[in-house]
Amino acid sequence: MDDAELPRTGWTFLTNHARVLAAIARDPGVRVRDIAARCLLTERAVQKIIADLEADGYLTHTRNGRSNRYQIPEGTVLRHPADAGPTVADLLSLLSVHQGGNAVRDEQPPDRPAG
Repeated sequence: MDDAELPRTGWTFLTNHARVLAAIARDPGVRVRDIAARCLLTERAVQKIIADLEADGYLTHTRNGRSNRYQIPEGTVLRHPADAGPTVADLLSLLSVHQGGNAVRDEQPPDRPAG
């Protein structure tokens, strides 16, 4: 990926934890390697984020042979007190991500060429 394509503004709307959770919601059987590639993170960072999400009850996993299958528990709420009310599922819905399915809008924005 060409670094010139990515603007570096110093902040983003989503945290890496949200990105990882959204990737898992899109594909509960996704590999850590693929999450890392999709989220532009290292595999080690993704493993740490998954451990954080599991420790706080936002994610569970079961072993399926040599791979993991993740599940996002129903009704989990967002962590920050200012975000009281909406659930993690509500956030994922805003991102057009549905657990066990594909993103509703998983395409390039109209002003950016696909590639």
